[in-house]
Amino acid sequence: MSYYHGIKTSEQATAVKPAVNTEGCLPVIVGVAPVNLATDPAESNTPVLCYTYAEAVAAFGYKPNFEDYGIAEAIYTFFSLYGVSPVIFINVLDKSKHKVAVASEQVTVSNHSAVIKEDVLLDSLVVRSGSTSLQADEDYTAAFDNEGKVIISLVAESSHYGDTSLTVSYDKLDPSKVTTEDIIGGIDAASGKETGLEVINTIFTKLGVVPGMIGAPGYSDNAEVAAVLASKAASVSGLFTATAIIDGSTTVAKKYTDVYSWKNKANVTSKYQVICWPMAKMGTKKLHLSTVFMATQALETYNSDDIPYRSPSNKTAQINGLCLEDGTEVELGLSAANYLNGNGIVTAINLFGGWKLWGNNTACYPTNTDPKDRFFCVRAMFNWDQQTFIRTYWADVDMPMMKRYIQSIVDSENIRMNGLVSAGVILAGYCEYRESDNPATSIVDGISNIHKTFIPPVPNREIDVVYEFDSEQYAAIMMA
Repeated sequence: MSYYHGIKTSEQATAVKPAVNTEGCLPVIVGVAPVNLATDPAESNTPVLCYTYAEAVAAFGYKPNFEDYGIAEAIYTFFSLYGVSPVIFINVLDKSKHKVAVASEQVTVSNHSAVIKEDVLLDSLVVRSGSTSLQADEDYTAAFDNEGKVIISLVAESSHYGDTSLTVSYDKLDPSKVTTEDIIGGIDAASGKETGLEVINTIFTKLGVVPGMIGAPGYSDNAEVAAVLASKAASVSGLFTATAIIDGSTTVAKKYTDVYSWKNKANVTSKYQVICWPMAKMGTKKLHLSTVFMATQALETYNSDDIPYRSPSNKTAQINGLCLEDGTEVELGLSAANYLNGNGIVTAINLFGGWKLWGNNTACYPTNTDPKDRFFCVRAMFNWDQQTFIRTYWADVDMPMMKRYIQSIVDSENIRMNGLVSAGVILAGYCEYRESDNPATSIVDGISNIHKTFIPPVPNREIDVVYEFDSEQYAAIMMA
């Protein structure tokens, strides 16, 4: 050892670990996008984390055709209506497969321009004048307008500048070819790549974030899709839990009294599912209420320091009406809305201060009344806290199994729980390493069992006030 004269300092790892930040109720949308309009198109069946409208539109394209393109609906809802981010999008439409060829179509030229209204794959476009093939940039230019139409503009220097009609052939997207099997997905036999909802299991390893809510607007009212959504939500990457936000069918259930029957027949009864019914309107646009629910919850979580302890029920919904898929308007009073709530279905009402989401229960209610399962905000808190715990202490796996290591986990969690209690986020929370939970057989097998008590607040769904007329006080007042 070398000679030293003076003061030395050194550092050691902090025994109390700071918690890893999770993204609250991070929404994931699986669906179909107008990728022919994307300027920087994302690969199909690939999760893309988007923080801005521009990022989302560049990756997936945008057009206000929400019946065919659920991802476009979600882009509009999250970024335009709510101004909330981030959002993960997974597009299952494969433009090499979900397309159809248009062999020959006559288009009229007006003011040296022609319009194609279909969802054209621009690199497949062939333009002819009679039997002559026109050359791009020499005879014409082709570009999309703001509505997704292709505008063919004849070049002034071209000999075809005065043509009054053209013949075009092209491939166009055909979103109707996307099936529930594409949404459900699996493992592609040829490439070994995950597709559809199976892609959810790749989000954490690819993006380093954990899903909080999962939706598939336009497809989740299918019983099989809803079941797979619940399965994926119950086990994200084999580590985490999330919640699947499901749309109740508005084609089978056209009246509010029909929704409970649809729910039971479709077997949408999991604590990892939330059912939303019916659809919503914003101006002339129809929106899936599941998308509105996810955006409302994401905004509420953002405004709550990224902790999902507040219920989205009775919070402003950016809509101006309710409807069925065919556009038929739906009017719900409080009694009808409460009937839906009592059967584990979320809806929206317009009573005080505009349109609000209405309902706290997950799909497991009324069969399951456990507060951590039936109340969405409590379920979301359990999901969130488990995500936080796993990510914070993952590095402690395979450390030497000694009491001081385990106690450091317990101490760190108790400090974090005390902070949440002080912040008014939970009522109580604490960890224990109990002898009764850790028999010798577990210890020698390398298993440590930590018991955690965690009590988020339930929503105050009912406020009862008893009024009394006090005749004696009234008489006393009159006699004073």
